[in-house]
Amino acid sequence: MADLDDDCEAMTPSRRAVLGAAGALFAWSFVPKFAYAAAGSRDPRFLLVVLRGALDGLSAVPPIGDPDYAGLREGIALTKDGPDAALPLDGFFYLHPAMPNLARLYASGQASIVHAAATGYRERSHFDGQDVLESGQVGPGRTDSGWLNRLIASLPPGETVSRHGVLGVGVVPPLVVRGPAPILGWSPPRMARAGPDLMQRLSDLYGQRDPGLARALTQAIETEAIALRSSMNGDTRGGGGPDSTEGMKRIAEGAAGLVGADDGPRIAALAFEGWDTHANEGGAKGRLAQLLGGLDGALAAFEQGLKPVWKDTVVMVVTEFGRTAKVNGTVGTDHGTGTIAFLVGGAVKGGRMVVDWPGLKPEQLYEKRDLKPTTDIRGVAKGVVSELFGLSGPVLAERVFPGTGALAPMRGLVG
Repeated sequence: MADLDDDCEAMTPSRRAVLGAAGALFAWSFVPKFAYAAAGSRDPRFLLVVLRGALDGLSAVPPIGDPDYAGLREGIALTKDGPDAALPLDGFFYLHPAMPNLARLYASGQASIVHAAATGYRERSHFDGQDVLESGQVGPGRTDSGWLNRLIASLPPGETVSRHGVLGVGVVPPLVVRGPAPILGWSPPRMARAGPDLMQRLSDLYGQRDPGLARALTQAIETEAIALRSSMNGDTRGGGGPDSTEGMKRIAEGAAGLVGADDGPRIAALAFEGWDTHANEGGAKGRLAQLLGGLDGALAAFEQGLKPVWKDTVVMVVTEFGRTAKVNGTVGTDHGTGTIAFLVGGAVKGGRMVVDWPGLKPEQLYEKRDLKPTTDIRGVAKGVVSELFGLSGPVLAERVFPGTGALAPMRGLVG
């Protein structure tokens, strides 16, 4: 958890519990006036969704047109005909049938799909893969800050984006938003909200005894006010974790309500869990289909909740690495390399597959087992944020994604 500030660096568990009573809202720091210069007159929104556990890109976006696809996916291969057929994209690539909303967005030019993609990481550890994906570094364990936090700190003088900070969704903020630039946090409520009388007494108490926590509590209360104005009524519905259909929808609705507000943050990051499909992955139906259906519902919730600003919005969905090309003995897939990323939103130059397809023959696979990555996901991220926020290539290579000077931002992703 990021420090509140120098006045409040030793935050005890009991103090966390008290702050949690503020409607399950968590403010890790007061937001300073970093700034931005967006391209043109756009008022941009950017949401990063991390799928933890490594998404099977060959099932989410199957290359049914590749003659080697079906033989590798015995028991889970999707088909372009018959019951539960995959949804057509371009005649070679198809979309999992659990994602009709994404298919609609793709057809309307509001979604693009990047295939055969990965970071520069080539091992297969979830922990290290997520570290590289979110830190933006060339290897794991090199920093405690994330690339979205450094992006905020690198924005040129201005007002709108940085004045409202970067939003980290969840009880613990994702690594990608942590760092020296303070952040705002929100988590779906799982308990009854504290009443205004208790909030006032807590504000008075910490105003006298703990200035750091008082500022954090004030920020949480302000975030709560934005949430309520955005029709997030805060019902304490049970269940629905970040690996369930209901949980993904609720998280997406909350993030959209805050990011879509005029006085809310313009940049956010959140994570959905449970994508590690070693066994019983399923094909058109089954465990992965349920997860993809939940993600599809979350994308619909983003579109609805951000409707007034959807034309200026990009939602980027990423995962730490892919899965093996061949199905294993438990009708699942193991840790792999190449995977996919989704770009969704009214600001996306969509209706396109962004891919340099490597093929699925044994000699074309990475280490003869994984989809070979041909696109660096960091170049995709660079391209999106450079076109949304006007950041230059050198700034991205030196501050946001250090050590990537040879990796140019991918152009033409934002319309």
